[in-house]
Amino acid sequence: MAKEKKAFPLRLDPDVYRMLEQWAGEEFRSVNGHIEYLLREALAKAGRLKQRPPSDQK
Repeated sequence: MAKEKKAFPLRLDPDVYRMLEQWAGEEFRSVNGHIEYLLREALAKAGRLKQRPPSDQK
């Protein structure tokens, strides 16, 4: 079962958004997906992200 995601508005400087948009495109992600990826990476590095259980899907 997919986990429901929390939606919220995020205000970014236009230059920061453009840089994120370019970076996300280079990584074949959406801007939203890339922001989530970067946040998860930062949380993991800080030791604040719980490990996800292995997926049941094959």
